[in-house]
Amino acid sequence: MLKITVISLFPEIIDSIFKFGVVGKACENNLLEIIHINPRDFVLDRHKTIDDRPFGGGPGMVLKYKPLKDAINFAREKLPDSSREYVLSAKGKLFNSNFAQNLSKERGILLVAGRFEGIDERIIENDISNQISIGDYILSGGELAASVIIDSVARFIPGVLGHQDSNKNDSLIDNLLSSPQYTRPSVVDNLSVPSILINGDHEAIRVWRLKHSLGLTWLNRPDLLLNRQLSDEEKKLLDEFISEQK
Repeated sequence: MLKITVISLFPEIIDSIFKFGVVGKACENNLLEIIHINPRDFVLDRHKTIDDRPFGGGPGMVLKYKPLKDAINFAREKLPDSSREYVLSAKGKLFNSNFAQNLSKERGILLVAGRFEGIDERIIENDISNQISIGDYILSGGELAASVIIDSVARFIPGVLGHQDSNKNDSLIDNLLSSPQYTRPSVVDNLSVPSILINGDHEAIRVWRLKHSLGLTWLNRPDLLLNRQLSDEEKKLLDEFISEQK
């Protein structure tokens, strides 16, 4: 079972998300355990002061070093040896599907969710140097980012999804976006499903899906194709798709 510990000021945000869906069921089925630690519980003064003004001036507040450090030490006592540890930050390495798949193979993960203007840099300089970003934008806190990572990682844990091949067709697997999906009825409002998807020819369906997966990636995320070595078949199908757009 994978254990994920999140250090966060607002664990209720994460809990509210995973009351539903596959991650909640994964926890019920003992495939995943999510542990919450609130750094405010490690503050000793009577006002429970968790943040302070940044040295050098500037807007906002910064999470203090000592309660975070104590929370991290407490978390390490609960996690398996050699667990992966990350601070959630817009300055971190970009999280993606391959990252999620690799994390799903770990026994333990520690995520530190910041708030306000961030956390005291001494945590990153001396304790947890690895940082993860879920994208080039800013959130009010790391709880939503932690939830995104947990959900994405959980999908790769065997037994979490209803069908063992469900995540193999997801977008961004192998640096490709997924092909279009349709369901019944085959005709609605005079709009028809592509006939190739209902003719029962599985090889033709595979080729159609690969072609449109390549094409949608070329249209919407061409950067992904830079990291993929296309096979001869894929080059041919992509050329066909591009020519059809003219």
